[in-house]
Formats: sequence, structure tokens, C-alpha cells
Amino acid sequence: MVATPIGNLKDISLRALEILASVDLVAAEDTRHTRRLLDHFEIKQKLIAFHDHNERRQTDLLVDRIKAGESVALVSDAGTPLISDPGFRLVRAARAAGLVVEAVPGASALTAALSVSGLPTDQFQFLGFLPAKGRATRLAEVHQYPGTLILYEAPHRITSLLESVLEVLGDDRELVICRELTKLYEQVAQGLVGEILDQITRGEIPTRGEFVVLISGATIVQSVAQIELDDCLRLLIAELPISKAAELAGQMLGLKRNLVYKRALALKAEPR
Repeated sequence: MVATPIGNLKDISLRALEILASVDLVAAEDTRHTRRLLDHFEIKQKLIAFHDHNERRQTDLLVDRIKAGESVALVSDAGTPLISDPGFRLVRAARAAGLVVEAVPGASALTAALSVSGLPTDQFQFLGFLPAKGRATRLAEVHQYPGTLILYEAPHRITSLLESVLEVLGDDRELVICRELTKLYEQVAQGLVGEILDQITRGEIPTRGEFVVLISGATIVQSVAQIELDDCLRLLIAELPISKAAELAGQMLGLKRNLVYKRALALKAEPR
């Protein structure tokens, strides 16, 4: 598992260059992208595509080739393999086959953003890219998590993500947004959710390049309020349709019905 730069090519490690030059084959998320990286460092290497759409098929092929004595390096387009990228099936299959799997650590947008955020690092939860459908429900599920929340988001969806964060988690959470990390136009902005949204609207934070979004954890007050809401909803859901339960809970606790309804859906989906 070979980490590659997330933007600045100088961030590649000497060990990564050595491995990429010496293995029999490099499995790459996008062979065109990886070819440019290898060409930059004058490395001539065989490449094979390994991405979400062919991961199952290629896993069997690569395991067979490794069993036959070949060495394979897996890379993603940028950063550390498997972090919001394909590869876990390959690692699992390789280990099941008794093969050695080694990490060649290096750049990761996740840890780079966390290191410059100024938010607590002793506890954090990585949520990756949240699906547009069900995004609010997923945020409601981590509403009372006390540690830092970390998400990835594409430029065309960053505004809608922050609007969901504002609606579900409220505007009292500190938020850090990182854009173009390690690149020429790297940008790190900090503020409340509404403040960051305003900066995007005004064009102070361009919607270009992938984003890392970090959100401060729930305070004790927020956690207590969430527990009170959850307890109330669980009692009502057991006796009433979910919509009616959300309506009553919202009236009792003075909360917006749409927020309560989304939390009710999350509770309803929990395994019993």
C-alpha cells in the first residue's frame, strides 16, 4: 500500500519511489494519473487499473499474481490507499491467502487537515464522502459524538453539505474547511458553519478542488439535549407513526420538526 502526494510532488517519500521502481506491477486507481506521476520521477513501470468498478475482478487476478511470485504496489490517485478509495477487498483477500501486506506511509488529506485544523485530535471520526441521499440522517447519527468529525466533499456539493450541517448540527459548531492542501492555492478557513457558508457565497472560498471539512464535537450541553431527544423519540416511536412521533417530540422540546424527523428516522433504522 503505497501513499503518493496529495498535491505537492515533493511530498513523496524515498521509500515510495524505491518501491514503485522495483515492484513487478503497480495497481492504480487511474493509470493515466499514475503514469504522469511515474514519468515525473522517470520510473518505467507496468500499470494495471484497479478502481471501484473492477475491484472484485482485479482482486482475484492480483492475488493470483502475487501467489505466483510477483510483487504488486497499490496506489490511489492521491494520498494513502484505501482512505475513501478502493482496496480493502484486496487487502482482505491477500491476508486470507497468507500473503504479506505492507504499508508505505505518506501523505493523507485526512491527517494533513487534522494537523492544521486547531481542533482536538485525541478523538475523531472520519465519515468520508457522505451520500447526498441520507446525508442528513448520517449527520443526525453523529450529532452527539464528542470528538472532531472529518468529511471529504467535492466542490459542486460543498454548499449543500454545509447547509445540511447547519440544519442538523446547528450553527454553534466550530468548523474548519481545507481546500487544495499542499498545492499552490491551499486555503484553510475557520469559523462557525454559517460564517463559512457566507464566505463561500461571497466567493472568498472558491468552490474548486476537493474539500476536507472538520467539525467540532458536541459539547456536554449538546449531548444532554440529544439524549433527551432520543429518549423522548424512542418512547413515542414505540406507540405512534414516525411522523406523528417527530411532530410531538418537536412540540415538547421546542425543536424544529424537520430536524426531529430526521433524528427519528435514524433511531428507527438502528438495529435492535
